[in-house]
Amino acid sequence: MTDDSNKTETPDQSSPETSEGPAQIQRERDEYYELLLRKTAALDNFRKRVDRERTERASAAAVDLIGDILPLLDDLERALDVDADTTTAAAYREGVELIHRQLLDLLGKRGVSPIDTVGADFDPHVHQAVSTEAVADHRDGEVLDELRRGYMIRGRLLRAAMVRVAKA
Repeated sequence: MTDDSNKTETPDQSSPETSEGPAQIQRERDEYYELLLRKTAALDNFRKRVDRERTERASAAAVDLIGDILPLLDDLERALDVDADTTTAAAYREGVELIHRQLLDLLGKRGVSPIDTVGADFDPHVHQAVSTEAVADHRDGEVLDELRRGYMIRGRLLRAAMVRVAKA
């Protein structure tokens, strides 16, 4: 006695699902190819749009920053137009200090902050040592002098501070 229930049935070779003709296969291939082309074009358009938007945002940020800097330029031009014979050095200094404060305020609004250096321990992540000096009354690695101020922008290094460092 043979058990016919364990036999697996093979699909009928003449059924429409398995006997697709070359024309049907070619139609499906063409549909998939067209779908691929549409998806590729959509991805390419997306990339172009993202690049265009990124460029527009960068341009808008630059225009905004330059617009904030122009009043400082106006103040500098007014300071330069002052008659040197009638103005004292103190008046010039006062004008330059005003412009300096305005510029620091503008940078602060943009998230830029100066790096504290003098008296701090040397940190190679934010300081650039230009020279070292043997000094008895300072600890090893202490920043003695700032040659060029460094700046951070929103917690990231914008420019390292150039410093002189004590060496024990």
